[in-house]
Amino acid sequence: MPVSGKKRVTINDIAHMTGTSKTTISFYLNGKTDRMSEATRERIRAAIEKTGYEPSPLARGMNSKRSNLMGVIIGDITNAFSNQIVKGITSVADDAGYRVLVSSSNFSKEDELAYIDRLIAVGVDGFIVQPTAQFRKIMASIEDAGKQLVFIDSKFYDHASNWIKTDNYEASYDAVTACYRRGYRRFLIVTAVPGLLSSRIERYSGFVDALGDLGTPFEQLEIPDEGVDAPALQEFLRARIDGETPTLVFAPNCWALPDIYIAMREFYPLMPERVGLLGFDNTEWAGVANPAPSVIVQPAREEGRQAARLLIDLIEGAGQVDRHQVLDCQVQWGPDSL
Repeated sequence: MPVSGKKRVTINDIAHMTGTSKTTISFYLNGKTDRMSEATRERIRAAIEKTGYEPSPLARGMNSKRSNLMGVIIGDITNAFSNQIVKGITSVADDAGYRVLVSSSNFSKEDELAYIDRLIAVGVDGFIVQPTAQFRKIMASIEDAGKQLVFIDSKFYDHASNWIKTDNYEASYDAVTACYRRGYRRFLIVTAVPGLLSSRIERYSGFVDALGDLGTPFEQLEIPDEGVDAPALQEFLRARIDGETPTLVFAPNCWALPDIYIAMREFYPLMPERVGLLGFDNTEWAGVANPAPSVIVQPAREEGRQAARLLIDLIEGAGQVDRHQVLDCQVQWGPDSL
């Protein structure tokens, strides 16, 4: 009988259409066709093609001991950088027959571990995690469950971990040095606590080391992870921007850059000749803003692709993908920057 398009096609439907058993269909789906006649294989193939049947990953996992599910935990799914990471992951996962379950931790340690527990309960084969600072707890929780793990965007300073990241240190160092060569002589950094994540440490260190090598001092304002305190930032900037000395504001946290840009509104007439703003990512608006900030751009989609390739390689035990990868960033200079 024809299968209704209004409901999901099941293995029972395929078995009924082909006059075989669920076990036979399961053997076919898992490549165990040595003892199956060519006619039976062809009937099953035709039924699957006609109905567009896709087996449940969890059902397949009962036989293969794999669910073909990936758990992905992103810090903030609402920003464009994270969206591109997820698109990169899903493009590779889809081609390899995996499905992706995405959660957003909002950089909450509690939510992060809670999502990990839930995804383990669902039966995912492995995780891609953009972590908060609790690398050890994450690794222990996932390893105890016998699952594979790839960190993305930040790394745990342990050779045993697997990670895909960008050249945060080199990109920050080179961009700040270029800003000095373009004429900026006073440097300010507005940053969240730099010692929590490797990406923060590396961007902060690149900034500090570049200015150290140039023999140029800097001043710093620390902002809370909860968001930018606009009045405090404006007070900090007013006390240090004199309208004469070319001054660069470095905002290494991509989530904070939009709020920092808005808080700098009174300095727009001075940009970019006397005041410059350098941040990370946010390309969706940075290129059309007026005045435009300059941004260091991470290859987010490629990060996602490589993370998915690595996780699949670990799950399947192929051992063909480098477990530690650093990708290059590029700088998108504001059209009127010095």
